[in-house]
Amino acid sequence: MLKPNPTAQDCIAVLAELVKFDTTSRNSNLDLIEFVRAQLDAIGIGSRLTFNEEKTKANLWATIGPDIEGGIVLSGHTDVVPVDGQDWASDPFELTERDGRLFARGTCDMKGFVACALTHAQAMANAELKVPIHYAFSYDEEVGCVGVKGLIKDLQENLPKPLAVIVGEPTSMQIVGAHKGGHSFVTTVRGLDGHSSAPDLGANAIFYAARILNFIEKLRERIKAEGDPTNGFDPYYTTVDCGVIKGGTARNIIPALCEFSWGFRNVPGDDTHAFAQEVFDFIEKEIEPELKAISPECGVSHEEQHYLPAMIPDETSPAETLLRHLTGLNQSGRVAYGTEAAHFQNAGVPGVIFGPGSIKQAHLPDEYIDISQMEACHDFLLKLTDWAATTGKTS
Repeated sequence: MLKPNPTAQDCIAVLAELVKFDTTSRNSNLDLIEFVRAQLDAIGIGSRLTFNEEKTKANLWATIGPDIEGGIVLSGHTDVVPVDGQDWASDPFELTERDGRLFARGTCDMKGFVACALTHAQAMANAELKVPIHYAFSYDEEVGCVGVKGLIKDLQENLPKPLAVIVGEPTSMQIVGAHKGGHSFVTTVRGLDGHSSAPDLGANAIFYAARILNFIEKLRERIKAEGDPTNGFDPYYTTVDCGVIKGGTARNIIPALCEFSWGFRNVPGDDTHAFAQEVFDFIEKEIEPELKAISPECGVSHEEQHYLPAMIPDETSPAETLLRHLTGLNQSGRVAYGTEAAHFQNAGVPGVIFGPGSIKQAHLPDEYIDISQMEACHDFLLKLTDWAATTGKTS
């Protein structure tokens, strides 16, 4: 399938194969990974896998070119979000072309980029690269950038350090150099049940949860007021959310349990651990004593759901310098969504987010990528290959 002189249409043909795999995050991605591995094996490119604990999911790392430091990583996640409850005009796991657009789950987020990268493997191998190009295809990005952590650990412990990483999330082929972080929790309030006609004999978990949420809402207002409108993010401040709340069993029973999720999407520089600690301190001083006075069985507990650091902007990094050199673009944007680039950055590998498709199409029914975006990504990879095969310099 992989050709020595690939075209944009070849990239689309590989995309058609990738979208057939239902790699919704709740499922295994091993069939897709084995497909990719087989394509690389067929042209003499080896790969290594890192697995989740259950061995049901895997990251793939492959190197084209010399086994030396200073390579360029092409990074993409293989999982997709669910299609449950969405109204699709065509089969979400079969590539369908309409009006210059390619429809299927994952086309823009982000199998389009993965397909383009894979399609160019033979051409890269034939180019006798001076600078290695690495593939880093991960699992479970959509549920908190979980899988890539194992890949990066393997990279740090066993592999030559790359110069830069290009994370091919959909940016309409524009350079993005920074993004917000994410930090989320589930808080559980345990009260004491009883008949609603005698509220003083119980502890209403919903009421106590409401007081905590009121504190979080006031914290949100303060954080917004302290934000910097000139920082380039939209919105420009760290946002605070509460997405799910559950509690109670009946109208006439004092609810003994209330659970809610909450968290932050933070701009670089804001410490979400410190913000969360303010909430925990409020609970410890104002909520817990009242609950414990009613019953020692009452209380509040927290579970951290996920933590993704913010990607710190660095317009002079090797990653941005390379992208500007290859594309002629001279600006880099900032986005509110998170990516695996922050984990690479924290591991000492600077990155950019740069890939085909629009984030506006991600996660929606009838997700699509424009054919023109696949063509643009194909053209970029031709330039990257030529650069890696010749001087490997940016000035």
